[in-house]
Amino acid sequence: MNGQSEILQTVLGYLEQGWSLAKSWLLSPAAWSQFALLIAAYVLAVLAARYLRPRVEKLLTPPDGQQNIFATVRLFILIFTPLLLPLLAYVFTGLGESVTRSLFGSGAVIAFGKRVFLLLAARILVREILRDPFLKLLGRYVLLPVMALYALGLLDLASGWLTATVISLGNISFSLMSLVRGVIAGAILFWLGRWSNDQSSAFLEKQHELPPATRTLAAKTAELAIFGVAFLLLMNIMGISLTSLAVLGGAIGVGLGFGLQKIASNFISGVILLLEGQATVGDFVELDGGEAGTIVKMTARAAILETFDGRWIVVPNEDFIVTRVVNYSDSGSANRYEAPFSVSYDTDINKVPDIVEKAVATHKGVLSKPYPPDCELRGFGESGVDFCVEFWVNGLDDGKNKFSSDVLFLIWNALKDNNIEIPYPHRIVEIRNKAEK
Repeated sequence: MNGQSEILQTVLGYLEQGWSLAKSWLLSPAAWSQFALLIAAYVLAVLAARYLRPRVEKLLTPPDGQQNIFATVRLFILIFTPLLLPLLAYVFTGLGESVTRSLFGSGAVIAFGKRVFLLLAARILVREILRDPFLKLLGRYVLLPVMALYALGLLDLASGWLTATVISLGNISFSLMSLVRGVIAGAILFWLGRWSNDQSSAFLEKQHELPPATRTLAAKTAELAIFGVAFLLLMNIMGISLTSLAVLGGAIGVGLGFGLQKIASNFISGVILLLEGQATVGDFVELDGGEAGTIVKMTARAAILETFDGRWIVVPNEDFIVTRVVNYSDSGSANRYEAPFSVSYDTDINKVPDIVEKAVATHKGVLSKPYPPDCELRGFGESGVDFCVEFWVNGLDDGKNKFSSDVLFLIWNALKDNNIEIPYPHRIVEIRNKAEK
């Protein structure tokens, strides 16, 4: 009850001070003149903004089709044009404040008006300019309350109370102000880290002269560096010494040795994969466990394979190190496939290789290097002579590619055009009637 009464008395004291200040402003000619200057400054700012904003927008809008760095900067500045009204009102009020202080020796009302205009600018920034959901949330629940306290002249009081309140957790002690500052700074730092990480990843992906493994490794290195620097800055802002985190670091080390051993192993395996480049994004791989698919993403813990039927398989990085991996793509290398077929025994088999090789070579996906199509005699079957044509292509014979199917169509048409029969099994059934004894 005593605590509640003290809080009530404090609130009543502030209300009494506010009422006294309001009465002094209402009864003071200097205050009324400052109110008049505030209204005049705002009206002048409205008129100036109506005149200037269309011209500023026309000046900043880049020509159609222009996509250089200057166009990007102009578009970035253009989104802040809604702030023109409150900023002009702030500037005009500042000019009126110097006149008021020289005439009346007081400018409290003008100073309050300037803070209100800044609050208005913050509100426009949050409602009309910020588009990122996280920044909009931060502005709504952090920036606007802070600006409201500043406009009412209570920001220093709130800051002093937060600084005086200290929280102790073992060997670590910090004030509520450090906690609030750390939450705000941490949110901004890690948002900037995420944004800069996205930008660096997009930039590296455009560097097509670099191998895919090098691009992925550079992106991961940049990500670790960015968030590492953000963490160190956050510790410095909160006033927490890194030496006080020694116990926490020891606990993390013990956790890595026991519970997080697999995670650490997969992380190190991922770094080795990126450094060696034996399996990277875009390769089609098959593991001993039967997992097969195209690597679409490599994370710190695992590689994600996409099968031809659209399923995603998450394979730990360690499996690429400790098991046998067959890489069918190897970043675009050629693959050899075979298309078997048979011809009738009545065929002059000496003509078949030349006919089939020429037909297969017409396929746009079949390569002439490292080897052109090669038709080989494989054996003499029950129903016909067995041949097989070997051909090289870039890519896999599955999914969007139907190399074997296309080649078999070419073989069929070529043999038909040359009146070569493709055999099918024949069976001769003899029915013998045994003479009755």
